[in-house]
Amino acid sequence: MTQPILEVRELHVSYDAIIAVSDVSLHVPKASIVTILGPNGAGKSSLLNAIMGVVPSTGTVTFAGRALGGESVEARVNDGLSLVPEKRELFYSMSVEDNLRLGRFRLRRSGSAEPMLNEMWALFPRLKERRKQLAGTLSGGERQMLAMARALMGEPRLLMLDEPSLGLAPLIVREILQTASNLRDNGVSILLVEQNARAALRIADYGYVLENGRVMMEGDPEALQADQRIVESYLGVRSAVSV
Repeated sequence: MTQPILEVRELHVSYDAIIAVSDVSLHVPKASIVTILGPNGAGKSSLLNAIMGVVPSTGTVTFAGRALGGESVEARVNDGLSLVPEKRELFYSMSVEDNLRLGRFRLRRSGSAEPMLNEMWALFPRLKERRKQLAGTLSGGERQMLAMARALMGEPRLLMLDEPSLGLAPLIVREILQTASNLRDNGVSILLVEQNARAALRIADYGYVLENGRVMMEGDPEALQADQRIVESYLGVRSAVSV
């Protein structure tokens, strides 16, 4: 694996007496897709939120060779980190285009937003067709595309995706994950949290399995798919959507 853009060491997240993430270490190489698999309640979203600085944590998060320490969420976004949360968190009473423009609001990025807007229209043609439409009127798949595009407006070096396939039809899942694969091929590193193990492992370069807040297994996709426990727990009927 190449030099990591993200290194997480001994990360711990708790909510009062409840331990959500315990002693997790992982790394994301540059221009790669690393997936985190696991059941509901495994601590996957808490892990992403801790990396983003949304929730307090102990341990070390190093991004592009620099320890983030107590940096704010805004500072991390300016550094090149971006998170698309599970609930997408769009502004539903605003247009598609205005949601995208907000993706550059208060960022230390030079120049006009127009070049990045044009890139997003090329990447997500369906959004261009709906650029003046209110975000609240979009389908589930279109909302996921908009959430991804808004995050990309900030030109992140690492894009974190929390359950992008949740609630989407198989055809849209394939489209979303193919977009993630294309982004990786263009140099964007991706940390992908996903319950749909079969789909995630088809595009990932490396994977971690999180259970009860701990990394229980890690390896390349071929090794994980060959492990009988992974097959029985994550590659059965419930994960049967393919890409």
